Amino acid sequence: MTFQAPDRQYHPADAYHQAWQLLEERDPRQAIALLDPAIEAEPASTSLRTLRAWAYFQSAQLHRAESELSALVEDCPSDVWARFALGRVLERQAKYSEALPHMRLAAVMSGDPEHEAGVLRIERRLAETGQSSFDDLV
Repeated sequence: MTFQAPDRQYHPADAYHQAWQLLEERDPRQAIALLDPAIEAEPASTSLRTLRAWAYFQSAQLHRAESELSALVEDCPSDVWARFALGRVLERQAKYSEALPHMRLAAVMSGDPEHEAGVLRIERRLAETGQSSFDDLV
């Protein structure tokens, strides 16, 4: 399936590769402009949606990133990258108690030191702000 993007016809795979390059070059708004029509043509494409979530995060469109990542986590609860990214998005919005469970799961599933550092960082922020963790609320 092909779709029409600005000034050119692309296949979703072309859009993915070009959007990835744009994100590497720190041009997330152009990446989003390229990904939106690709996702419209292929709405079930996890890879395109994941890339758009990264673009939203890079461009500080945190509510959009949160929405996209929440949907990705709902679709695939074992997606470590989506879990970690959702935790980071929530953290950047100072939603520490919501971020912590996602960061903990990402850390446990991956064993990645960066994910483990994220857990510690959010726990420290919760302690500093006096917020209750999600675990305390359940």
